[in-house]
Amino acid sequence: MSRHTPWDKEAAARVQSAVAKDPDSPSARDGLDREAQSQADKNEHQDDEDDC
Repeated sequence: MSRHTPWDKEAAARVQSAVAKDPDSPSARDGLDREAQSQADKNEHQDDEDDC
């Protein structure tokens, strides 16, 4: 069974970098870079709310 780790800004940046290097990769075709960034933004916003 795999462990789920929420997206963070650093992980999203790594995916975006990999997609930029190989725009024909499966990750690029699936839009993983955009999804990773979206989820990282969402998770960061939730973390900010938890700090209040």
